[in-house]
Amino acid sequence: MAKVVKGDARFLQQQLLRAMIGDTEALYELGVAYSVGGDGVDMNLIEAHKWFNLAAAKGDVRAKENRSEVASEMNSEEIAAAQREARAFLKAAA
Repeated sequence: MAKVVKGDARFLQQQLLRAMIGDTEALYELGVAYSVGGDGVDMNLIEAHKWFNLAAAKGDVRAKENRSEVASEMNSEEIAAAQREARAFLKAAA
């Protein structure tokens, strides 16, 4: 089986599967992908904030910093939406 590498179309799918089991690195990588666009996704700050928030909750310092940076480009409604989506993800993954 070929190794899945960053930038490969399968990368996002693999990260989503890993995120469902609580893999902190996968949560962080999803935040990165959505914050800049790439790996099969368009830039989406709400999604980026959500994934960074989930990784930060697991103690990832990089995610905390990136979440703050992304939040500086969002309004309060967008941040609230990202937080709701993070809670919904946690509930679905439980």
